This record gives sequence, C-alpha cells and structure tokens, in this order.
Amino acid sequence: MLPILESGEEILVGGQAVMEGVMMRAPHSYCVAVRRKDGSMVTNEKPLPRLSEQHKIFKLPVFRGVGTLYQAMKLGYGALRFSTDQFVADLEPAAPESKPAKELPGWAVTGNLVLSVAFMIFLYKFMPLLLATKLGKVYPVVMGRVPFNLAEGAIRVSILVAFLYGVSRFKDMRRIFQYHGAEHKVVFNFESGEPVTVERAQRFTTYHPRCGTSFLMMLMFVAVPVYALIPFDGFAAKFVSRLALLPLIVGLSYEAIRFVARRRDSWLAVAVAPGLWLQRITTKQPADDQAAVAIHALEGAMALEKAQGGELVIG
Repeated sequence: MLPILESGEEILVGGQAVMEGVMMRAPHSYCVAVRRKDGSMVTNEKPLPRLSEQHKIFKLPVFRGVGTLYQAMKLGYGALRFSTDQFVADLEPAAPESKPAKELPGWAVTGNLVLSVAFMIFLYKFMPLLLATKLGKVYPVVMGRVPFNLAEGAIRVSILVAFLYGVSRFKDMRRIFQYHGAEHKVVFNFESGEPVTVERAQRFTTYHPRCGTSFLMMLMFVAVPVYALIPFDGFAAKFVSRLALLPLIVGLSYEAIRFVARRRDSWLAVAVAPGLWLQRITTKQPADDQAAVAIHALEGAMALEKAQGGELVIG
C-alpha cells in the first residue's frame, strides 16, 4: 500500500501481507503481527523515520517515488524476515525458555532477496524484450519503435498476469493473498472513520486503489512511452537502457498514481482499473482470524505513532 497525498494530506496507513501475518505502517512507525502455530500473536513494532524528512531531495517530484519504493522495499524485507523467523520457529521442537528459537541466517534471507530481484529482472525486462525481438523477426511491422514497445508491453503484462495466477494456485500463496485481502479490508475500515473491528472490516472489498499491485500495472503502462523514446536498436543497448531507466519509470509511475488518486471520480479512474482487476488474483477473502491479525498490526502501529506524538489524520 503506497503512501499517496490527497487534498494536501498523507493517507495515514498502508501495509503488506507477510507469512501468516500483516505489516501495517503509519507515517512514522510500523508494526508486524504474525499468527503463530499455537494461535498466539507476536508483534514487532519500530519507529519509521520518513525519508523525505531526512533527505530533502525525496520531497521533489519523481525522486519522492524512488524514495518511497526504496523505503517500502526495505521495510517489506524486514517484515518478511520477521515473519519467516516465526515460521522457522514453529517448525522446530519447543525450546526451553532460556534458549531462544533460532532465526533464519541473514545471508539466507539476503541471498533469497538477491535471487528474487534477479528473477524479476529476467522475467519482466529480459524475457519481454527477447520475445518482442523474435516476434519482430517474424513480423517486420513490429520492428517499428512504437509497435515494438506496444508488443513488448503487452508481453510484459501477460507474463505478470500468468505468473501471479500460477503462484496463486499454491496453498501457501493463497494464505498470503488472504492476509493481503485482510490488510485492504482493515485499511478501508480505518479510512471510513468507523471503529475498526473484524465485523466492520469484513464488509469492505479487498480491492484497494493504493495497492502495490496497482502500482505494478502503472509501471507496465508508463514503461511503454518511455522506452519508445530510446533511440537504440541493438538488443544489448535496449536491455541496459531498460535497467538504467527503471528509477525514472518508478518515479513517473508514482506521480501518475498520485495524480489519479486526487481524481478518483473522473474518467482518469480508468487508469487504475487494470490494477484493481489484477487484485482479483492477488487478494482473497480472509477469515475472521486473519482480519484480526491485520487489526492487531494496525493497533500496534497506531499506538507507537501516538506515543511519538504523530498527528493522526486521514487524507
């Protein structure tokens, strides 16, 4: 859930699904809540300095999108590591109180992150470019700069949808997508101004316009016109330029999401519609106990925010 400015105020909360839990963040704090195998909940909450308050450059258009994504990835990495540690602890026999449960080694988590990034680059940068190039050799009309990038964009979106649908068929991923749905419902409940309860949260939809899934789709669309401006024709030059332009595309996509968020009732709402459609795959209806975990995470983040003197407002 990306922080977006609406009417001059920042949306207060957002979050992320993790293994058997949810991370919720407020402007200056976050909390991860995870359901253990015995039914208990464990949390990890910490202050979260805003990057734009530490470095003024991240207040500027485009740069703020890059900074937001960097902080979101860093925070998500920490939240996933905490939830993974709880999962590993549940797999081990009960340890004496004096002997803490083992944590997953840092190198294992970091290695997995590096491999994941490399896989994403291969899947969404290298493969679409390769397939569009091969398609152009069969149909020369595709080799024009605009047709080529439209074809590449269509391939990229198709790969994303197929990949997400494929992983959604796994039982473990389905549970994560249920927690994703729980996170959205609780955020909607909070933004409504009503008291946040499991019963009220379950009345809301799991499709939220500020979801990272919508941001992914915006990245796909913004990349098409940006890549069309690249004057390179060689495969290697095109691939390197796509990697080099990734920060720019991230920043432009963030600005596009902000712009559309201020005009949800206009025709511009169609810009986020594909992201909402994609959430039919990445979010599932949560059980009540999963919604309760999301609420617990929200309460932890809000309590820490209040303790720090944060202004609790809804944009």
